[in-house]
Formats: sequence, C-alpha cells, structure tokens
Amino acid sequence: MASHRKSRTPGTRVAGIRTPALATAALTSVALLSQTADAAPVDDGKPSLEEVEKKVGDLYRQAESATEKYNAAKEKTAKQRERADALLDDVAKRTQKLNDAREELGSYAAAQYRTGAGVPDTATFLLADSPQDFFDGSRLMDRMTGRQKEAVDDYVTQQSETMKKRQEATESLATLTETQNDLKTAKATVQRKLADARELMSKLTAEEKARLAAIEQKKWEEAARKAAELAQQQAERQQAQEDAQQDGGGQGGTSGSTGSTATPPASSDTGYATKADKALAFARGQIGKPYVWGATGPGSYDCSGLTQAAWKAAGVALPRTTYDQVKAGTTVPLAQAQPGDLVFFYDDLTHVGLYIGNGKMIHAPKPGTFVREESVYYDGERSIHSVVRPA
Repeated sequence: MASHRKSRTPGTRVAGIRTPALATAALTSVALLSQTADAAPVDDGKPSLEEVEKKVGDLYRQAESATEKYNAAKEKTAKQRERADALLDDVAKRTQKLNDAREELGSYAAAQYRTGAGVPDTATFLLADSPQDFFDGSRLMDRMTGRQKEAVDDYVTQQSETMKKRQEATESLATLTETQNDLKTAKATVQRKLADARELMSKLTAEEKARLAAIEQKKWEEAARKAAELAQQQAERQQAQEDAQQDGGGQGGTSGSTGSTATPPASSDTGYATKADKALAFARGQIGKPYVWGATGPGSYDCSGLTQAAWKAAGVALPRTTYDQVKAGTTVPLAQAQPGDLVFFYDDLTHVGLYIGNGKMIHAPKPGTFVREESVYYDGERSIHSVVRPA
C-alpha cells in the first residue's frame, strides 16, 4: 500500500553538513547581499560623502572669502562715515560763519544807503547770489572803507569754499551709501554660504558623519607628518647656518624646496624675535575662543582679526584684511619661516595663520571651530600661498 506521506525535499550540503531548505534560502540571500555590496553603487541622485566633504569645504572657503570682503567693506564704511561726518561738521561751521558774514555785510549795505541816497535794500542783498555783484551794481564799493571791502572779499571766498565743501560732503555721502550696500551684500553672501554648508551637513547620517570624521582624522595625521618634515628641514638648515658661521662665515645652505635664494632677516634679529614673542603670547592666550566671521576680539575672532590683534599686542599695526596683510611685510620661503611670521593660504588669499615653529601655526580656522594650534598643512600642501614677515 502506497504511503500518503510527502517526501522530504533534499537538503543541500554545505561544508559536508546537510542543511534544510530554509537555511539554503538564507545563505542565498546573504550571497546576493554580498554581491550587491561589491557592485557599483546605485545612482540615486544623492551626492557621495566625498562630494559632500568637498562641497562643504568649498562653501566654507567661499564664506571666508566673503568674510574678508565684508571686513574690507566694513573698514571702508567706517572711514567713509568718519570723512562724511567731518565734512558735514565743516560745512555746518562754514555756513554759520557765512551767515554771520552776510549779516555783517548787510549792515554795511544798510549803513551806506543811510548815508547816501535811497532806502536801504537789505532784503535784496541778503537774497543776492553774489554780494560782490550786489555792491558793484549798487555802486557801493567805491564808498566802502578798506575794512568793509575786505569783508566783502572774505565773504566771497568763504562762499566759494563752503559750496565746494558741500559738494564734497554730497559726494562722500553717496560713496558711503555705496559702501554700505557692499557691506550688506558681503554679509548676505557669508550668511548664505554658511547656511548652505550647515544644510549639507545636516543631511548626513550618523554613519556618514562617522566616516567623515575618520577622513578628517586621516588628513590631520598627514598634516602632522608634513609639519614634522618641515620642522626637521628647518632644524637642519639652522644647524648648517650655525656651522657655517663657526667656520668663518662660509656659504649657507639653500632656502629650501622653493628654490628661492632670498634671505630674510636673520633669526638672531632680537628686535623681530622680541615682537614675535609678544604676538605669539597674545595668540596663545586666545586659543579656545570661537571663530566668528568679522570678529576682531576680544571674545572671538576671524582669521585676519586674530593676526591683526596678535601683532597689535606687539606694537605693530597690521591692516584688517588678508588682502592687505600679505603686503605688510617681507615675503620669505616657507623653509625659512620663523615664529611670528604670517602664513597665507589659497590663491585668493582668504586665510591666514600665525607661524609658531615646528611646521605649526595658531589660527582661527572657520565657523564652528575655535582658535587652535594646527599644522600649516592642515588643508594640504598646495593650499599654502606665501609666508610674510610683518616687522
């Protein structure tokens, strides 16, 4: 009699062990998942982590560039407002003197009419565009004393100068309005770039943020390695110079990888070293304070605000922006950089730090960070533009 029991589905042997059909299906799913992971990623329109990192970095750089433009516009606005205020004050004083002189001349005109023929026409005088023409037309000049004629000449001169100053004040106010508009534009640009960067970062998952942190750590380690190499090169160069001096002032080594033979002030320049020590002491005292764009201290700084404040503490007045600070000293090769030197970054000169030696600097990196010590290679070797000795 035939059995009505269903036959068992044969299992599959894996590593010599018979497995049930359910396990086989699970293993098949794992294999498929593994193949999917190894395959090319599906283009879902979402940028890769590397693309996000680059975009965020670009946005921060653009924000820093806009910050320097904001700083320049703010400084220009302050100077223009000061000039406009001074001109308006000058015009007010000149106008008062002009009114006093006009009243004095009016009294002369009235007196001349009283001693001559006719009724004094003081109102006509006061409304006249040219007192000189009034007196000439009224034939009063020939009857005026020397003091009175001198008063007429003085009035005419004052009137001309006052009109000129009024024109200057009008033009200055127009320029002030223009620079204020530039200031607003730069401010809006900074805010927009920072908002875009924050939005990109907010869309990252926890896993992506962890991966990004790992990438940043790797970059930091590479920057530290390059800084150590630079420190070694500088130490060897310094030793070679000292040896050459002991041997009677023979020729020293070359200036480093840049191939430049320019020689900056010697490291024995105690005047520069003293000032640099003061600048560095101030900068170290700011470590941990937040980066805030447009800030010059004391509670927060942007990059050029920090370097300006540091050197101000040493008695050296640096300009406000990176664009001007790069011109405020002697350019030297990176291999010959000394503590206190300014290190500038990127072709558009949008960042600056204060060199402290050993391939490191103190700087205010970007929004969301704090003043800190860091390798001059923090954003790669190619990001370094130049080194300037400001005093």
